[in-house]
Amino acid sequence: MHRSHYHHRVLGALVLALFIASVAGFAAQTAAADPFKTWPPRAFLIKSLVKSVGETLKTYHPETGRFGTEPWVCGDQNVILPLAAAWSIKDPANPYYHDKKLLAVIGKGGEALVDDQDKDGKWIFKKKDLSTWGMIYMPWTYSRWIRAYVLVKDALPKAQREKWEKGLLLGFNGIRRDEIKRVHNIPCHHGMALYIAGVAFKNEEWKKAAWDFQQKVMAEQSPEGYWSENFGPVVSYNMVYTDSLGTYYHFSKDPAVPEVLNRAVKFHGGILWSDGTSAASIDERVIYHHSINTGNVGFSYSPEGRGFILSQLAKAMAAGREGVGGDYAASLLLYGGKGEIVPLPSEQAKGVSVLGKDDAVIVREKPWEWAFSSYTTKPPQNRWIQDRHNYVDIFNAGLGLVAGGGNTKLQPYWSTFTVGDPGFLRHREGEEEPNFIPPIDLKWAADKAVITQSGNPTKMTLKYGDIECAVTVEAMPGERVAIVTYEAPEGKKVEAHLPLMMLADSIKTEKGGEFALSENELVLDAKNIGQHFDFGRLRVVIPEGASIRWPAKQHNPYTKDGHSELRDAKLVVVLPFEKTKVQRVMLSVYQ
Repeated sequence: MHRSHYHHRVLGALVLALFIASVAGFAAQTAAADPFKTWPPRAFLIKSLVKSVGETLKTYHPETGRFGTEPWVCGDQNVILPLAAAWSIKDPANPYYHDKKLLAVIGKGGEALVDDQDKDGKWIFKKKDLSTWGMIYMPWTYSRWIRAYVLVKDALPKAQREKWEKGLLLGFNGIRRDEIKRVHNIPCHHGMALYIAGVAFKNEEWKKAAWDFQQKVMAEQSPEGYWSENFGPVVSYNMVYTDSLGTYYHFSKDPAVPEVLNRAVKFHGGILWSDGTSAASIDERVIYHHSINTGNVGFSYSPEGRGFILSQLAKAMAAGREGVGGDYAASLLLYGGKGEIVPLPSEQAKGVSVLGKDDAVIVREKPWEWAFSSYTTKPPQNRWIQDRHNYVDIFNAGLGLVAGGGNTKLQPYWSTFTVGDPGFLRHREGEEEPNFIPPIDLKWAADKAVITQSGNPTKMTLKYGDIECAVTVEAMPGERVAIVTYEAPEGKKVEAHLPLMMLADSIKTEKGGEFALSENELVLDAKNIGQHFDFGRLRVVIPEGASIRWPAKQHNPYTKDGHSELRDAKLVVVLPFEKTKVQRVMLSVYQ
């Protein structure tokens, strides 16, 4: 070869290599500057996992092997999964890889679970408020314990490994016998853990039983991508199903799982507000929370799901979150899928997401967004399944969720409409087993609802017995105003309610009054308010005859006596139909 040609080829190869290196370097810098532009965000997840280990070790009690604060609960040991993940994942940024001291902590943490088991392998379901809910095969703990076992079993000292195995086998024999029967979020989680236990202990019967049960779970998913535990979506607990099925898929490669998970992803992506929080009026279990749900490992198996995770993580970090928990980081690092990403529909300035055949709609007409839910069913006696009685959520890009906020029990002032006297239905303080459907002359949940118009405006008609009502939300083009219109027959004991989120700790009325929102009851009518009141930066223009009430509290199913915090109470605009058929409220935002 001619020497000049040789030098040209060498120089060309060198230039190409430098170009590739510079592109790779630029990509690495870009990923470091914005870890949520590419999938997976490994460096971010490793950093979060490592940080969580340091925080967890501060809560470790070496004399018992327990973690957390008093009173100790079995769920405090859930941290052994992220600890085991940190021990097992090799990465230059992870100083805990195969750390002997960390392995000793993990081993003792599992022993603590064995020490606290009863003869059947159960633990007492105790909460930090000292309330107890009986003996249980705690699903969240068993699933993390078995996953930690898979990661560290070969490194545990022989005696310690045998002790772990004795406890795990005791528990999973009970889970196999008693816990995978009816389709529900907890049995779904148990099914995932049982399959992993079958892999770990080479128990084919456990694997088959878990596989068969997960087929039933997937068959119960609605075509719209959610699971129900009574009627309509159970939004927050859907995340239990997707997390369980995503982890199960990693171990089983069950071919039915990806399609089911993708439907769930599309459902959750479609019900997001632009700040990343979720519409709550459609949820039959949980009220609105300001937290941004970042999905889970089940979302990582589709392009839309990976887009969901990255977008939600970016929003959560922008809102002030410093990282994610060790459990979340461990799950994505250990079991996450790979591939392309697709953006979320909530990123659009305008649009309508529809569930089913107009069962629910989420309208984006920024800066306003709103959700209408037409899921109706009779109020149940079950404390965990909420009454479907609030059918409208209203969101503003500058303020967040301003009205609605989900469903509860024993609280008719959260109802979009009531027929009868709302004073008949309320929760008595300290009552642990109330009658949730007392025989009173009051209808607080609709018998039927139909969304008759989607988009801007959106309208829904609701039937309460033979009484028909309607509610409409419209954003005025070019203005910072949303109008909520209620219609009902005159003189039929009908009230409409607009439950406002706690946007400030006081209100200011047009007439110059300022009223603190405390534990004390506050009732003001339009004569004392004037034409409007200001609630933080939200101005609420009310019609003649309207009044406001505070505090309309939630019945909290997660506290034994149902008590709830003031932050979850609503300031309610009450709109009677004694002398009119139409009531209208105007919402606006000022700087």
